[in-house]
Amino acid sequence: MSWPSQDAHAQLPVHYVRYASGATTSYGILEGETIRELQGDLFEGPRPTGKRLRLADVRLLPPVAPGKVIAVGLNYKSHLGERPSAAYPGLFAKLPTSIIAHGEDIVLPPDANNAHYEGEMVIVIGRRASRVSEGDAASYIFGITAGNDVSERDWQKNDLQWFRAKAADTFGPLGPVIVTGLPYDDLLLQTRLNGEVVQSQRTKDLIFNVSEIVSYVSRYVTLMPGDVIYSGTPGTTKPIKPGDVVEVEVEGVGVLRNRVVRQK
Repeated sequence: MSWPSQDAHAQLPVHYVRYASGATTSYGILEGETIRELQGDLFEGPRPTGKRLRLADVRLLPPVAPGKVIAVGLNYKSHLGERPSAAYPGLFAKLPTSIIAHGEDIVLPPDANNAHYEGEMVIVIGRRASRVSEGDAASYIFGITAGNDVSERDWQKNDLQWFRAKAADTFGPLGPVIVTGLPYDDLLLQTRLNGEVVQSQRTKDLIFNVSEIVSYVSRYVTLMPGDVIYSGTPGTTKPIKPGDVVEVEVEGVGVLRNRVVRQK
């Protein structure tokens, strides 16, 4: 495998983007305001084409198109309140159609009246992972990105399962880049609502760390390159409404920004 293992945490960070330029969708390496175009599968050693584009001239897409979108609930003590920590990660699923890119709108259905932001660090899988150990899990991780696990609290409370509350269209902002080479076990995660910091915690405070999450998920679900795992949100959350702007920032990754609108 040609991409760097995150186990050593020694490589310089590389920022990968997925973007549209005209009718073409490509991957590239973001360097400041310039993208170096890549050719080939992102997870199988893509090669530079020699072409460079200005970031301002392309449309950013979600940095991956995942086949599976897994999420971990209640993974920071600050989000648990008075509840005790679980003995194992609490998993649920979102849908690929939940995923939207940096700059796209979070669209609230007409009957979604209590939707909340949930800023998170998101794990991107780099190779097929089935029943991997915690010690080996890091070698299956391609990198990390930022995500917003938008959640409709009334649906979450009243429905039999969290499916509708978590997996509605546009309820999974992701991006703007995937970063490799970051020491993801101690990064600052912040969420801002209309410019005000509403969540702030370091990823070292995860109850179940990244390797534990990947190993646990892989016991039951075969993870494939490009699959993503939302790792949990810290602290308390607030409702979002049309006109709001939500920003999720993961240290070293950048800012994921999305506006909230009402479905017409």
